[in-house]
Amino acid sequence: MTAEPPMPGPDVQVPTRMLVEALVRADLTVDTGEVYATGNLLGMTDQQVRLCIKRLVAEGRFTHEGRGRKAILRATGATEQTLGLDVEFVAHAFGQDAGLAPWDGTWHLVAFAVPETARAARDALRAALTRLGGAPIQGGLYVSANPWEPYVEDHARHLDVIDHLTVATTRDLRQGDQDDPAALARTLWPLAEIAERYHRLTAVAEPRLERLRDHADLSEAGQLTIAVELAAEFTRAMDPDPLLPPQLLPQPWPGSHARALVAQCWALLNEKAGPDSESTCLFRLYGDLARTATART
Repeated sequence: MTAEPPMPGPDVQVPTRMLVEALVRADLTVDTGEVYATGNLLGMTDQQVRLCIKRLVAEGRFTHEGRGRKAILRATGATEQTLGLDVEFVAHAFGQDAGLAPWDGTWHLVAFAVPETARAARDALRAALTRLGGAPIQGGLYVSANPWEPYVEDHARHLDVIDHLTVATTRDLRQGDQDDPAALARTLWPLAEIAERYHRLTAVAEPRLERLRDHADLSEAGQLTIAVELAAEFTRAMDPDPLLPPQLLPQPWPGSHARALVAQCWALLNEKAGPDSESTCLFRLYGDLARTATART
């Protein structure tokens, strides 16, 4: 693989962990030769990549078959489940952008009272609720605008605290005298910070979209580098996003524009890769989700 010309716009820092996850193929395997080569293009040393692979295997995220650059990593069930959830949330985001997931006005509440003897499980549940887009209202009480109960209950069962969990819904949520849903959303979630992440994603995606459009002879290495950089920045923007319905967000919402730009990049990457390419499946899958949502409108 050879180096491509510098990309205008903000630099993208790709964690080694994200590099590996972005290169997971449709059969849930990763070619370590591709990981090393792409990592080198992104400024990573072989030692950094080697240590990351070792950590991921030690954590039970992947199994390792073979040696060196000819080895194959295979995603474990835990990693497959995480990737599956990510795909569900990305599909939901594109569905919202396409107007396919209007809000019905229902708030979804989760309360928990996990004893001090299970502090680790309590902390893990709190972290899971935040990752699922929940916002704390008061101690042990979280709210989401999306029907998150199945995901919450799965986490609670896994942590063995399901008996300490209470779920409820309401269409009448107030904090003090405030009951306007959009105003509540501004109070409960850091929308300005989330919007700024999407502005950065736009700044990253625009020059890469231009390069994909203007350089028909872009090398496979260049395409792969763009795909991984987009995956990293897309993840940074999406991870803290509670995916609130458009009715609760300032309009125009920068997340919709940023995702549309990235979807165009993925579409071009798909075209350039060709139907028989074994290249990274992450952008292929996300691109398919965007096209499906658009086709349904």
